[in-house]
Amino acid sequence: MFGIVRPCRHGMCGGLFKEWMAHLCGLCLALRDEHGHAARLVTNYDGLLVSVLTEAQATTPATRRRAGACALRGFKGADVAEAEGVRLAAAVSLILAAGKVADHVADGDGAYARRPVALVAGKVAARWSAAGARTAGDLGFVPEPLLRAAEAQARLESTPGLGLLELTAPAEDAVAAAFGHTALLAGKPHNRETLMEAGRHFGRLAHLLDAVEDLDGDRATGAYNPLTASGTDLVTARRHADDALLGLELAVADLDLERRTLVRALLVKETRRSADRVFALAGRERQEVPGLPGPPEAPPRDPRLKPDPGGLLSIACAATTCCTCGLYRPPWDEERYKSCWDRCDCGSCTDCGNCCDCCDCCNCGGDGCGCDGCGCDC
Repeated sequence: MFGIVRPCRHGMCGGLFKEWMAHLCGLCLALRDEHGHAARLVTNYDGLLVSVLTEAQATTPATRRRAGACALRGFKGADVAEAEGVRLAAAVSLILAAGKVADHVADGDGAYARRPVALVAGKVAARWSAAGARTAGDLGFVPEPLLRAAEAQARLESTPGLGLLELTAPAEDAVAAAFGHTALLAGKPHNRETLMEAGRHFGRLAHLLDAVEDLDGDRATGAYNPLTASGTDLVTARRHADDALLGLELAVADLDLERRTLVRALLVKETRRSADRVFALAGRERQEVPGLPGPPEAPPRDPRLKPDPGGLLSIACAATTCCTCGLYRPPWDEERYKSCWDRCDCGSCTDCGNCCDCCDCCNCGGDGCGCDGCGCDC
């Protein structure tokens, strides 16, 4: 699984995380049912945003079906999403995964540099692309922007002297097309332009974060990287990322949604968290490189915190934290002395008065929360 939106059950209200998992499992099962077990390999976090957006706009109740036990759910059943949005997410995931594999083959990354591996990967990518296009056609979605994205990207990468935003354009167009079509599936065509704008910002952000994550590895192997090719440093890349984050947040705020909470949690909160994580890691790894800024100075450590002892004790404490949904925190955890309010990250509810009671919000399941529609991050 790959993508920049990677929510954790400890950073999201329980009801919202359950809803997120319903879309994730629904996407995986849709890929299996329509395209075979091998297609489940393309299940990815970002692709299922298409399913989330479609359901968030729909005026009808969310469609769920009962799925059997799965090893990835601890051999438990679950209620999973089942609607046209899930099928569109499957089609988008197949096409984008095919483009990603084709890009790796073209660049000769890692094992793809070996001719036998490249031949097999190329055939798999072609099969995935064709399967995704078939499903997209059934849903009235014209997949050309997605199908052309890899070809356009390869052409741009062979053209010297281009700016960073010119290099991210194919990704922006592909995601914009996918996001925009959710408005037509949900019966809210007036949302289409705003969704396409959100898609452009998300596509730019995804491309930027992928480039930042791969920068050092690409330098070491001599592989293509848009930051190196365009002469963009991390400071400028972060500025572009912040611009995309702001544009994405504003676009989400302008959407006509029936269920806003999960969309905002994923497209606003989790994308910003991903950007912070990627750039902080890049800063730590490259702080010795002249001309590039290092990470911000870390705040002083709370003297009440003890060092992590590691080993079995650390594993046992981590398991206890998980089983108590984060209520227990070991002595070396920075969240140990924070209040429930801080742990749930309800601090951005200031614009909606007293609608965000921490305990109520965390147990509401999302749609019934009084915060729905007011911008609450939790």
